[in-house]
Amino acid sequence: MESAAKPSSVQNLLLRALLFVVSILLLRFVYVVTLRGGSCGGGDYCFFTNLAEVATPASSAATASNPSYRALWTTLEWRKAVGYYSSVFQDLIAEGFLSSESESLCVDTAAGYEVLALKEIGVPDAVGVAKKSAPPLVVGGGEPLRLPFKNGSFDFVYAGQSLDRSKQPAYLAAEITRTLRPHWFLAVLTTSARDAYSLNSLTELFPGCIIVLSREINGMNSPEPLQEIVFQKLESAEIVRPKKGSSNHCPLPEHKLQILRSAEPLIKKEPLKPWISLKRNIQNVKYLPSIADINFKQRYVYVDVGARSYGSSIGSWFRKQYPKQNHTFDIYAIEADRAFHGEYRTKKGVNLLPFAAWKGQGMGRIRPIGDSNDKVLSGNVHAIQGFDFTAWLKQTVTEKDYVVMKMDVEGTEFDLVPRLLKTGTICLIDELFLECHYNRWQKCCPGQRSPKYKYTYGDCLKLFTSLRNSGVLVHQWW
Repeated sequence: MESAAKPSSVQNLLLRALLFVVSILLLRFVYVVTLRGGSCGGGDYCFFTNLAEVATPASSAATASNPSYRALWTTLEWRKAVGYYSSVFQDLIAEGFLSSESESLCVDTAAGYEVLALKEIGVPDAVGVAKKSAPPLVVGGGEPLRLPFKNGSFDFVYAGQSLDRSKQPAYLAAEITRTLRPHWFLAVLTTSARDAYSLNSLTELFPGCIIVLSREINGMNSPEPLQEIVFQKLESAEIVRPKKGSSNHCPLPEHKLQILRSAEPLIKKEPLKPWISLKRNIQNVKYLPSIADINFKQRYVYVDVGARSYGSSIGSWFRKQYPKQNHTFDIYAIEADRAFHGEYRTKKGVNLLPFAAWKGQGMGRIRPIGDSNDKVLSGNVHAIQGFDFTAWLKQTVTEKDYVVMKMDVEGTEFDLVPRLLKTGTICLIDELFLECHYNRWQKCCPGQRSPKYKYTYGDCLKLFTSLRNSGVLVHQWW
């Protein structure tokens, strides 16, 4: 009798185990069909996910009973987006940048796809932040985007493409870095950072971090691949401050060398007709924005030193022809001749500095526009105020800004440029258009040189060469 009972009890145990497995599978089927729209999209982790994990801890019960959330989260658009981010996050988990215990933040996630994806793959402690709240997944941060969290609140921050969209990327990057704990990770997606210049600009937004991963991944709604970059935050004691350049040279990292290698060659032989050479040379000029992506800068600044009239450069060339990559520039016009000051009062977006750019403070004299008599040394001139251009530039822009400069200072460049080099201020300039004044052939009088300037074309060529050797993208301008 006992031998007959044993097989029966074993059969009962097997039957109960089978019923338990079937129940689990049925529950899984009901979850997928009713709550997930028939698609998992989260890989093996989805098996262990339930609705309570999908909701934020404070609103789990409300979400589970709210049909509007179920209706929203099971739409095709949501499932496609959540599936995409689930794949991105699972790759980061596999590489050790993210784990199930990571306290995680998703930045500028208006819909909350990223947050839901994290919760579904087994990272329950996740929250999103956007300009406007979208409960239960996203809290509001306002405009500009502020992160309403304490310093060092998170182990993982997913910035996505928020820096591409931000009008204040430097501010947003500082907020992201503030909320991240030392030694932990933040991930950025971007359509930029494919060239050395743009990657360096992005890296400068996170001065306390190092890049630990950079690769291309597929975009969600675009055939264009994205650059995925993962940063690790360092402790304050681990941060190595970059050494400044020597007294007359800027550092020459790869991003500057790449730009200089792409620049148009300098004209080595003196042109007989420089006014014609200018028109030809403009066609050869390689503007920096045509070589590299200029995103991720704190500000965009154009400085016209020796601006003359508004139409001579700012209105006719910079605003119409310079490739700005859809960025808005702060414009400064430095012009001492008061004959031009009146028209700048009516020009919006232009800051006039009615001074002469010198090596220091002081007074000088200038011949008004229209007086072409080189022999006039007194009488038909008026006094001007000079200012320390080098000191002003240091106070106005930083290395995080994108600075374009045109310089036409009637021979003063041979004093001003060496001053910029000696002080290292030249490193603040990304692109320089320099008109170098020398005793060139006169248009009016064939075979005669202008006695107005003492320098030769060879002196100008040395000036241009020294700038490029110092890492400055300078163009010959007439």
